[in-house]
Amino acid sequence: MSRQDTAPPEQSAPPSEQAQANWAEEAVAEHAGAVALTREEQVLERIDRARRRKARIKEPRITMSHGAGGKASRTLTEAIFLDALGNPVLAELEDAASLTIGTATLAFTTDSFVVSPLFFPGGNIGDLAVNGTVNDLAMSGARPLYLSAGFILEEGFPVDDLRTIVASMAAAAQRAGVTVVTGDTKVVQRGKGDGCYINTAGVGVLERDVPLRAASVQPGDAVLVSGPIGEHGVTIMLCRGELDIEADLESDTAPLNEIAAALLDAVPGVRMMRDATRGGVATILNEIAVASQVSVVVDEAAVPVHPIVNGACELLGIDPLYVACEGRLVTVVAGDQADAALTALQSHPLGAGAAIIGRVKDDPPGLVLLKTSFGGTRIVDLLVGDPLPRIC
Repeated sequence: MSRQDTAPPEQSAPPSEQAQANWAEEAVAEHAGAVALTREEQVLERIDRARRRKARIKEPRITMSHGAGGKASRTLTEAIFLDALGNPVLAELEDAASLTIGTATLAFTTDSFVVSPLFFPGGNIGDLAVNGTVNDLAMSGARPLYLSAGFILEEGFPVDDLRTIVASMAAAAQRAGVTVVTGDTKVVQRGKGDGCYINTAGVGVLERDVPLRAASVQPGDAVLVSGPIGEHGVTIMLCRGELDIEADLESDTAPLNEIAAALLDAVPGVRMMRDATRGGVATILNEIAVASQVSVVVDEAAVPVHPIVNGACELLGIDPLYVACEGRLVTVVAGDQADAALTALQSHPLGAGAAIIGRVKDDPPGLVLLKTSFGGTRIVDLLVGDPLPRIC
């Protein structure tokens, strides 16, 4: 008998080990005959797959990122608030709810302000609260009418500071043509707050039969901003002294109801308007892309940015597209009305620096693309983290 004949039979691996060893072959077999995806297509497919997943909060506790207006904020809204309070009106996630009462159609919104510091170049928490709520109403196409004002004050807060804040609110309300008709005040113990927080709600009347929604945007439309972006966020940051930089820069906080009305009067093809607050212009563009399943292509060179804002952002490694404004709107209009929209914006003092910054395309759906100054193209996703907390 030969040595080969006497060799013991070869032992086969257990089924579990065989499955692990053959994983690569099985993966190839699974995709046999499928169209090969380019690297870019694979990335886009993964992004789309991630966005389709049901929102779920992984963190056991609230973080500052949940208030930044980016991915974490969106997840918090969908996983907690929409899950429990969801209804057709709330599900639209617009700046203001549209409500029909009898023969009247009203816009209703609310906002809270926790800016730090309370006083900054160009304004304070008082006029910021009025302007922010007026702007949310104006972006829905409404004429703002009435506001509420709720104050949470910390024990020991200087009365003179409160008097200054309320006086600023009164001046801002007069400028915007609204009236504060109701309010509330609460005081918390020393060390349990941060001086002063303000909550406002606003009511306006919708006089135009023009639905302004992110889901109305179509391929071929044009994207415009009403002026240089990021000035409010950078002003707050510099005011905190974190960079030890002195600069001649002020917050852009302002009421947008007049410029919004002028745009709507001049251009019948306005698809939507948003004021670029938390998360900046980038967040708005992503909301548009997802809601309408279109691609928004932005020309970086066309985006108006103050040199000081640009310099501060470069120092911090922040894209100006993510920095908050408080007196700038983003609008999308029919492509053939872009020039008319630009003229309407530039005819108002708050729109002197308006610009056409991009176009809407049909592919790839749900994404914002930036044509960079270097000639390349990159994806501009929703904000991750909170680089500039408590800016409004």
